[in-house]
Amino acid sequence: MSQHPVRGFLAGSGRDGAGRRLADVLAFDDAHIEDVHDYIQWCFPLHEASLAVPGAPVLSRAEAEAIRNDPAALSGLRAALGRMTRFYAETEGWLRSHDHNHLRITRILSAVSDLLGSEAAAEFHAFVTARNGKAGAPVNATSLRYWDSALRRA
Repeated sequence: MSQHPVRGFLAGSGRDGAGRRLADVLAFDDAHIEDVHDYIQWCFPLHEASLAVPGAPVLSRAEAEAIRNDPAALSGLRAALGRMTRFYAETEGWLRSHDHNHLRITRILSAVSDLLGSEAAAEFHAFVTARNGKAGAPVNATSLRYWDSALRRA
């Protein structure tokens, strides 16, 4: 698994760049989810470099395929998606015009579309947009367009 570090992390056998296992990240309380910024790239990897966290992993095509074919990695990705869904259900700080969580949501949608498929991404999209709507739709239109675009790329 050393040639696929993100796959190992998602499968529960590897560690992220800070030495954490997926189980450690999943156990974060909401304050850690909000305040720690270097786990999201490991839980929801993309094919392009992170502008927010230099040195974060960039998902290769081979590693993406390895993740898609690894039941343990897919299970880990679903667990990470579940944890982030709970975070967005239980907190309200992201429900404002501009917030770093809007970028996280775009990342989650893109990674889930790529690795779990469009149905899982559409479910998460429906959840966050409904949550935004119930809060009076405070999220800016640009963020909402990015979320929509993340679905269309799938």
